[in-house]
Amino acid sequence: MSHQRIRIGMVGGGDGAFIGAVHRIASRIDDRFELVAGALSSNAQRALSSALNLGISPDRSYTTYQEMAEQEALREDGIQAVIIVTPNHMHYPVAACFLTHKIHVICDKPVTKDLKEAQALQKLVAESGVFFALTHNYTAYPMVRQAKHFVDTGILGDLRVIQVEYAQDWLTDKAEATDNKQAQWRTDPEKSGKAGCLGDIGTHAFNLACFISGQHVMSVASDLTAFVPGRRLDDNVHTMLRFGNGAKGMLWASQVAPGNENALKIRVYGELAGIEWCQESPNQLWLAKFGEPKQLITRAGHGSSPHLAALTRVPAGHPEGYLEGFANLYLEIADAIEAIQGGTSIYTAQGLIPSVDDGVEGMKFISAVLASSENNGAWCPLSPTETTSDE
Repeated sequence: MSHQRIRIGMVGGGDGAFIGAVHRIASRIDDRFELVAGALSSNAQRALSSALNLGISPDRSYTTYQEMAEQEALREDGIQAVIIVTPNHMHYPVAACFLTHKIHVICDKPVTKDLKEAQALQKLVAESGVFFALTHNYTAYPMVRQAKHFVDTGILGDLRVIQVEYAQDWLTDKAEATDNKQAQWRTDPEKSGKAGCLGDIGTHAFNLACFISGQHVMSVASDLTAFVPGRRLDDNVHTMLRFGNGAKGMLWASQVAPGNENALKIRVYGELAGIEWCQESPNQLWLAKFGEPKQLITRAGHGSSPHLAALTRVPAGHPEGYLEGFANLYLEIADAIEAIQGGTSIYTAQGLIPSVDDGVEGMKFISAVLASSENNGAWCPLSPTETTSDE
């Protein structure tokens, strides 16, 4: 099947930005997108130099996202979707602006800086009828989809225990006091919101646990800490989870754990079997049926599902990882946008692409964890009417 490249623009992600480059690489891997416009920096000179470095025409390099949305909406060859890779505090205003101009939105996580903004955005998306995707990229790894498949098909039986952790060490010292811009904005409540490590990687762990299990977290009991003296936001998260089906869970997220680079891990145990997956060995999934030897399920090997073929690009034994997982999400987003523009909302990954609703759940989680920690670890529901951290 032939495809026309989808014209995209980017807000944020100029020279030196980490996640903007990741999005650009991922969007190009399957040749479904073409970057043609950008508001890559609020500094006009940096925005232009970044655009030129990326092959964007000077007349489509914008200093403000408002100008970009207005001008691109008027062009016959204007962008069809925008990628938002700004600090968290800009996610809502940028997304709202492009939704108003009927331009599809692909937004980095977390969806907004607080729950109030997330719910307002959820309403805007519903009213606009425009496609919105949230890039929780770990959900598109082939073995994560395999893990979800095992849960969905009842291989594990009724779920009992869900353990998830995401450990890093890059904020072990006070990196924000250096010229590290990534550390500076992630530890600044004006740009990051009230959550530090919790919002940056804790939301990934939360989303992954919910995605694989198919369950909703109903309440949390949490303890947040900023271990580095003078740090204004948390750098370590401990929280217990109660799921709607009776399963219990624990989530640990830390950016002050020396020896951990990007150690996202999940273990799910049911009455019949358990599974274990680690992001740093992404092509392997362990399945342990009770009373039987553990099985190693590989990305393209024995035990994996045939539908995973669409999410892999190289033969078995050739590792695929972070960029390819991100690219899988972009591939499915491309299918979704193409289907919508063709007059249908039916596409192959329906229900698998993280949406604004998933973003709202993530912000409810953040709000509840903050409220619980402020109340000495008391159990708090994921309900906006009963948590006060965003008030």
